[in-house]
Amino acid sequence: MDTNWAEENLQTIRTLMERSAIYRRALAPIMIFNGTLGTICAVVGRALNINSPRGFICYWNSVAFVALAGSFLLVRRQALKDAEPIWSPPTRRVTQAFLPPLIAGFMISVVIALRLGSTQEIELQDLGRTISMLWLPLGWVVLYGCALHAAGFFMPRGVKLIGWAFVLAGIVLFEFGVPTGFSRIDYAYTIMGFFFGALHLAYGAYLYLTEKRKNAA
Repeated sequence: MDTNWAEENLQTIRTLMERSAIYRRALAPIMIFNGTLGTICAVVGRALNINSPRGFICYWNSVAFVALAGSFLLVRRQALKDAEPIWSPPTRRVTQAFLPPLIAGFMISVVIALRLGSTQEIELQDLGRTISMLWLPLGWVVLYGCALHAAGFFMPRGVKLIGWAFVLAGIVLFEFGVPTGFSRIDYAYTIMGFFFGALHLAYGAYLYLTEKRKNAA
């Protein structure tokens, strides 16, 4: 039993190493898609003035669902293109590493939305806005960074590095609160647009350009 388990894990590691270039190619369109989606949704959400705790949380959870669905379709397209099974052992490893922090972020946001989103008490409404517009976006940033870092053990090294960037930046920003001149809603949408929009776009562009240079060489 132990021998079979060890052989399976060794085979998975070999497969992951062999497919690192494939994952790198697949990551570029995924990052660009998510970055574009995050940037557009930050602008649209602020323009629509979605600023209630429940509205803000529901809006961004919907965006996250679209991002996950779009990423899955992009992975599926890459797998079909390379004649690879989409639900292979390496894919399962990456998914298992990625899911716990994402599920934690989703469940925390659901609890906050249910507890504070419909209250009629002014003090609790203000607390709800503070949590949803300040602490929750940074919590999402940190948990998403944890997810990237965990998945990075099975993917190119840069994924772990960008995961650390999310975690450390989120922790540092917790300390400073809302900067002078920003309202809570402006700050919340800036955080979401920068981390889930601009950073994804920057990393996707980096992957695309470096892969293009490698192919040209």
